[in-house]
Amino acid sequence: MPSNAILRNQRALGGAAGIIVLGFALTYHFFPRLLHVDPTQAPRRSMSMGEAVPGRDIAPTDIPAIAEVNAGPPLTLASTSVIVAHSKKKADLPEQLSADPPAVQDLLTRAAKALQAGQVAGDKNSAATLFAQALKAKPDSRRAAQGLFDVKARLVADIDQDIAVGDADAAKDQLDALRTLPNAAEDVALLSANLKTLTKVRPMLAKGAALLAQGKADQPVDGSALDMYRQVQKLDPQNAVAEQGIMQVQRAVLDRALAGLAQSNFVDADRALAEAQAIRPGSQQMQDVSKRVDDMRQQRASGVLAQAHSALDGGNLALASKLATQAQQINPNLSGLTEFENQLTNARLYAGYKPGQVFSDGYVDMPGKSPAMLVVPTGSFQMGAPDNQDGYSQNQKPQHPVTLDKGFAMARSAITVGQFREFVRNSGYVPDSIKLGGASIYDERSGAMHDDERASWQDDYVGNKAADDLPVINISWNDAKAYADWLSQRTGKIYRLPNESEFEYALRGGTRTRYWWGDGTPTKLVENLTGSGDRSRNGRHWSNAFRGYRDGYWGPAPVMHFASNPFGLYDIDGNVSEWVQDCWHESYVRSPNDGSAWLNPGCSAHVVRGGSWGSSPDQVNSAYRQGTDGSVRSGRIGFRVVRELQ
Repeated sequence: MPSNAILRNQRALGGAAGIIVLGFALTYHFFPRLLHVDPTQAPRRSMSMGEAVPGRDIAPTDIPAIAEVNAGPPLTLASTSVIVAHSKKKADLPEQLSADPPAVQDLLTRAAKALQAGQVAGDKNSAATLFAQALKAKPDSRRAAQGLFDVKARLVADIDQDIAVGDADAAKDQLDALRTLPNAAEDVALLSANLKTLTKVRPMLAKGAALLAQGKADQPVDGSALDMYRQVQKLDPQNAVAEQGIMQVQRAVLDRALAGLAQSNFVDADRALAEAQAIRPGSQQMQDVSKRVDDMRQQRASGVLAQAHSALDGGNLALASKLATQAQQINPNLSGLTEFENQLTNARLYAGYKPGQVFSDGYVDMPGKSPAMLVVPTGSFQMGAPDNQDGYSQNQKPQHPVTLDKGFAMARSAITVGQFREFVRNSGYVPDSIKLGGASIYDERSGAMHDDERASWQDDYVGNKAADDLPVINISWNDAKAYADWLSQRTGKIYRLPNESEFEYALRGGTRTRYWWGDGTPTKLVENLTGSGDRSRNGRHWSNAFRGYRDGYWGPAPVMHFASNPFGLYDIDGNVSEWVQDCWHESYVRSPNDGSAWLNPGCSAHVVRGGSWGSSPDQVNSAYRQGTDGSVRSGRIGFRVVRELQ
């Protein structure tokens, strides 16, 4: 990037060059003797569009030196021949009755040579004089009439050009010549008006140049060079000097944009660009500077965003957020900003994970890893049962809003027999089913649960040895908490039982219906539920079940055997009910609404959430809850864990 000193020098040189040229032009016109020029001896263009007058070494289509200086830096103008061709009108030629006599032909030949040599009008040997003599000698000569028409067209074009570049003296001389031609009154009137306008705007142009030299390019609004040049354009829309002056004004404003760019001040640069765009929209110099600013903006913003990524990788979320904001202010359309904002949000809420992402934590002191954990998105929901619907118990009310603004991850399924066995084997923990003796299992003959002092966490729902992929049952609340504490020790992360609001929020998966799959019997396999089509090994069937539903299991099924809910969690409302952190309360009156657990010191009864393989349809609704003593070991109750992300 150029230094401030270089930019200042460039601005000074560029602005001074334009101002000097404009000032020299105006001084030349108004005060020629200051430049040691005698107006009476100054080189003058001949009244032609082709050749120069004798003694001048100028190409046939050159613009006069005096006019070019007055116009400031050169403008692209059409050549004389092009102007003539475009302005030519159809000549009103007479009907020739006889051939031109030799004397007339001689005059026409001399006139054509004079026109080609640039001697258009002004003396006896000019094209205008000779064509007029020929037409007088033979009034029906079409060549003579056409010749005079061509002379007039050339003079009109020449005067137009002189006025366009501000050469009032040359325009006046040639206007005098135009007055001598027949049928030129209309053109003379129009060009005279234009010349009068030029005379009126010349002091205004001088003032504009002076204001530009004083640094008053566009400010103050009513006393700037821009204001003066705009006034000139209202009087003379085609004035070349005013147009060139406006270009110089825009250049000065664009220099302010470059100065802001040198300081990485994109606010000032953008402001100056907007001001320059209003002066002369879409100009090439406007496009060039805009591209420089945009390129630097992209480069600068990308560099700041890279620093934000580094801060995020280092765990400095505050600095990462600040840098991202700076990058966004520099370039709101910077590629990668949206993605980074998502990463920052995920880092803030989910420790860098993404909602729906599945991960496992490795053990830090032994081989192994945690159960597969799924990141649950933060959000709000209505917890509990609605008051205006039947089929809900009072302990599910009042319905109330809960906001979970801290990210957490939940085990994708209930903890399995194999996972709990790993815990017992490596920790030496003695589960309550062993320490206290016995558990509750299903009696196939009576169709009811009963206590069996021989049953333990290693058994299935009927007391047989359980497969490793079945959810562990016959687990007390203390057993479940001990497992979560052990995971925290092994991984160095915070594992715990889910609290009640987390469980219901995760169970619903963003739905508001009675069940996460809808309001009635599922139309496809969703959970291990009590279906009217299910049968026990002895042929028993459920008396209160989902009519027409059959999942093929009487008792727990292997975990993740059925569909997941909208959040991606399995067996969340079927298979086995699950322990949560909260102490049991008879209703939600005075319950927390921030997603925290509702605990009372020394409580013995805890909440169980979610349906099981033996729950009736009313016990499977998303709001259903029950309380039981924390020492209970049941063939219908298991658990899953939550991992905190903050």
